[in-house]
Amino acid sequence: MDRPFRYADIPDDPKDLERDCDLSFFRASGPGGQHRNKTETAVRVVHRPTGTIAAATEERSQSRNREVALERLREKLRRALAPKKPRKRTKVPSAARRARLDEKVRVAEKKKLRKVSEER
Repeated sequence: MDRPFRYADIPDDPKDLERDCDLSFFRASGPGGQHRNKTETAVRVVHRPTGTIAAATEERSQSRNREVALERLREKLRRALAPKKPRKRTKVPSAARRARLDEKVRVAEKKKLRKVSEER
């Protein structure tokens, strides 16, 4: 049974990270002329353990786009797998509690005015 991918498992070496990924190359659109339009220079990287995807299409060089995509993937993994800081519960300030109750009273008065009086 595979254990879940953790923050500590993110390799620092791009080659190690690339081993855990599927790379696909495609034609990028936009400026760059014939070189960009006819060659598959854009890179899409899919991290197999987590399914996270990163892509790079900015450069005209496939190798440079591969480096950029792997760096983006590493950053996405770090953000996604970083340990979350526990939320510290704080007391609701008395002014906020008082404002909430005042609003409830105001709404109750407004609704009371909507009632049809029983004298009619």
